Amino acid sequence: MNGKAAAIAHGAATIVNAIALGKGAAFGVDLWTKAEVKLTDEPKMVKGEITSDPAESAVLIEKTVSRVFQHFSVEKRFGAKVKTWSNIPIAKGLKSSSVAANAVVLATVAALDKKLDDMVAVKLGVDAAFEAKVTITGAFDDACASYLGGVVITDNLRRELVKRALLPDDLTILFYVPSKKSYTCDSDVNRLKTVRPLVKIAYKEAMKGNFWMALSLNGLIYSSALGYNPSVALDALAAGALAAGLCGKGPAVTAVVSSDKIDSVKTAFQCYKGEVRNAHLNHDKARVLNQ
Repeated sequence: MNGKAAAIAHGAATIVNAIALGKGAAFGVDLWTKAEVKLTDEPKMVKGEITSDPAESAVLIEKTVSRVFQHFSVEKRFGAKVKTWSNIPIAKGLKSSSVAANAVVLATVAALDKKLDDMVAVKLGVDAAFEAKVTITGAFDDACASYLGGVVITDNLRRELVKRALLPDDLTILFYVPSKKSYTCDSDVNRLKTVRPLVKIAYKEAMKGNFWMALSLNGLIYSSALGYNPSVALDALAAGALAAGLCGKGPAVTAVVSSDKIDSVKTAFQCYKGEVRNAHLNHDKARVLNQ
């Protein structure tokens, strides 16, 4: 055991936000977070650093490593120093927490020279997210989409992967990302639960395989409930997007676009203050990186 390892997990985007219903759906995108874990001989001392956004709290990183240590009953033997770097903006609804947890879990397991079942790995990250108070539902749907790639439909309350599907590779994902941050822990859960009957319709559409209809419907529902301007997504749809809607609890907006509509949808997004990010679908699993 060399006590050091690195791993990468890819991003995800919302199809159905699970906060209202306890069930959700998401799909993988090729944004990424990398994590490097070095074991130390200082038990229970876990120090995390988010190199791409140093001002952000590293509590999730530290809780994630501790969860892995506890799983393997080595918390009295090791501490760790952890660094992450990422091209995913934090607190924009773009699943930065789920992706980071997946990468840190994998890197920690590899540093210990251990093996872990995929779903156990995902659930350890979800447990850490709860403990770090960066999630309301555990974001099991986001974590699965990040870890496995493709489309996932989940029961977050039961932590069950209900369905998986693949998507055509020739689609582009555009994200409108305003400068404002929005932390999941600040969401008004009671207000969001009032839209539960509407979200249930979006979830049923996702279960039928109508993923883009579900994404757009979900986005309109949550934008209304959270007080975001739905015009951003509606303008993207008017410009030819196959789907557009709020990503997570916002403020970012996702648009799914065919190649011939990229410029027109990007132009629609650029009418609003913020940046536009390009991504593609991801079907690759999270993995340990060669040292």
